Amino acid sequence: MRFPAAVLLVLAFAPVTLAQPRVKPPVFGAEIEVVNLNVSITDPEGAYVTGLNGRDFAVYEDGVRQELMIFEHETLPLSVVLQIDGSASMAEKMKDAQSAARQFLKTFKPGDMAQIVQFSDRVTVLQPFTSDMAALDEAVGKTEASGPTSLHNALYVSLKDLASEKRKTGGELRRRAIVLLSDGEDTSSLVSDTQVMELAKKTEINIYPIMLRPNRSGAGNRPAFSQAEYLLTTLARDTGGRPFTPNSLSELDKVYAKIAEELRSLYSIGYVSSNPRRDGKWRRIVVRVPGRDDLNIRNKLGYYAPQKPK
Repeated sequence: MRFPAAVLLVLAFAPVTLAQPRVKPPVFGAEIEVVNLNVSITDPEGAYVTGLNGRDFAVYEDGVRQELMIFEHETLPLSVVLQIDGSASMAEKMKDAQSAARQFLKTFKPGDMAQIVQFSDRVTVLQPFTSDMAALDEAVGKTEASGPTSLHNALYVSLKDLASEKRKTGGELRRRAIVLLSDGEDTSSLVSDTQVMELAKKTEINIYPIMLRPNRSGAGNRPAFSQAEYLLTTLARDTGGRPFTPNSLSELDKVYAKIAEELRSLYSIGYVSSNPRRDGKWRRIVVRVPGRDDLNIRNKLGYYAPQKPK
C-alpha cells in the first residue's frame, strides 16, 4: 500500500492516537510504499491477547526499528477467499465441509466480503466477492467432488484475485485472507509450489490451510502428501497465518471458529520503511511486544522491497 505525501506529513506531525477505533478504515493513494502487517498475539495458554495499543509494539526491519503509521484492532472489514477442495477424494467429506464453511460465513459482519472457490482439475469461482450472505451460502452448496487436485493453481489464482480485489476497492485497508480446506496432494497443477510461495511473499494476505488426512490407509505418509503438507504449513508461517490439521471431520466447526476468532483478533499495523533503497531484495520483519517475552507473535516474515524501474 502507498501513502500520498500529504497524508504522510499529517501523520508524522499529528498527535499520536494509535489505539482509538476508526469508524471507517482509511483509504490511501499510491505515492509512498507502506508495509502492512496483520499480527496475531496469543498468551502461553493460547488465548488471544487484546487491549494492546501502538506504543506496545516494536517492529524491526532487518534489525532496524520502524515507526508505526497505522494501527487498527478489531475494526477492519474482511475480504476472505474460502477455498474448498472438490477433488474425488472429498466425496464422503463434502457435506461436513459444506456445513462447516456455512458456519464460518455466519460469523461475518456487515461490510465483510467473501469469494467461494472450488478446485479439482480446474479452479472454479462459484461466487465472486460479495457481502451477500445468501449468495455465499448458495455457492457453498454447489461444491461437489470429482477429478484430481489442482492445489497450486487454486492458491495462485486466489492470491491474484485478492490482489485484484484490493485494487478495485482503491487500496482500502481490510484484512485479506485465504482459508483453504484440502485432503490431499497436488496432482494436476500447471503452477509450481515455488511460484505459489514467491507470489504469497509479495502479498499482505494471511493463509489458513486446513489439512484433512486422506481416508486411505498410509496415504498420509506418501511423499506427495508430505510435500503438500510442507507447502501449506510453510505458506501459513510465511504469511502470518496458521495451519490446522484436525483429527476428524467433527473438528471442522471448531477449526473454522478458531480462524474466525483470529481474524477478529488481529492487530493491523503499518509503517513506511526507513530503508530508501529500491533494490527488490528480501527484507525480514520481526514484531515484538517489549517486556512480554511470554507472548506468541505471528506475522508475515518479510517482504520484497520495491524494485527500481529498469
